[in-house]
Amino acid sequence: METMEKHRSGQMDFALFSAILLLCAFGLVMVFSSSYYYAQSRFGDGLYYLRSQSIYLVAGVVALLILSRINYHVWDRLRVPFLVITMVLMAAVVFWGVERNGAKRWLNVFDLFSFQPSELAKFALVLYMSAFMARFPERMKSFVNGTVPMLVIVGAISLLVLLQKNMSMMVIVLFTGILMLYIGGVPMKHLLLMGLCAIPVLFLVAYMEEYRMVRLKIFMDPWQDELDAGYQLIQSLYAFGSGGLFGQGLNFSRQKLLFLTYGESDFIFAIIGEELGLIGCAAVICAYVFIAYRGVMIALKCKDRFGSLLAAGITCVMAMQAAVNIGVATSSIPTTGQTLPFISSGGTSLFIFLCASGILLNISKNMDET
Repeated sequence: METMEKHRSGQMDFALFSAILLLCAFGLVMVFSSSYYYAQSRFGDGLYYLRSQSIYLVAGVVALLILSRINYHVWDRLRVPFLVITMVLMAAVVFWGVERNGAKRWLNVFDLFSFQPSELAKFALVLYMSAFMARFPERMKSFVNGTVPMLVIVGAISLLVLLQKNMSMMVIVLFTGILMLYIGGVPMKHLLLMGLCAIPVLFLVAYMEEYRMVRLKIFMDPWQDELDAGYQLIQSLYAFGSGGLFGQGLNFSRQKLLFLTYGESDFIFAIIGEELGLIGCAAVICAYVFIAYRGVMIALKCKDRFGSLLAAGITCVMAMQAAVNIGVATSSIPTTGQTLPFISSGGTSLFIFLCASGILLNISKNMDET
């Protein structure tokens, strides 16, 4: 009989699959709890966000099950068209994207739904880099022949993301690229050189837009502008403070009553903290740690280099985005607009993370028996 620690070759990682589905189910509950009052006041329909999230969840789970049955080596052959299509969509956003809150990040698809291509870009980058580094492992020791071609791809995607005024996503893309290079065997001296070059570039990018500098200042002291720029972060901290150890109880958040903005998406972790307390937050963090652990095990025990790199990259993106969202809500890092994987309201994010999970589950079928 299999245990959670054992895995039979040829079968997908059921423990990982179960953890993802449980997080998604929990996400539906929290989206409903955090959004009902706001949705009722804005749209006259308290179920607005829950209904949308449910549709994307069903579509995402179907896609996950399909992709978990498609041999992941198919993606090696599709790496170039997948990357090109993603970059074309991102370029289209710059020219024809829907503007919201001063940023163009979405494409309208026949006025039926909106789509955020930058969510896809992270995984397109992981796929392309995994295929390249698996095909030319010896070239990754060379800065010119191995590292530079990868940096060109990372830089191109980062530029397109930056043109959409989405610096937080650009930072995730950059760190994803650097982590992939590290996993792919790039010498540490090359990584240190890239890191030293990236720091002034990031500060320059932040300096180019006033609102980015404001966010950095507010991160240091949100109470210096508590009624404007620091308001959202302060309300998030109030939510955690009032939640205490066990929370106010499910559906009993006060901050969701139009005090905390984006409580159903970017700051849903603060609502979790208020309603379920430190215990609830710790349980959510443990779920992400478990998913990351299973992803790392899949990467380490995969029988081929491409699958190992792809599994590691998908896992890194999931773990990094979860850490960024939690870090923002707890005022551990400057405010950004990234969803909490599998939990936050956001159809594009949920659907794409579930698709990536399907690929990861398929890779788990090619693990050595443990």
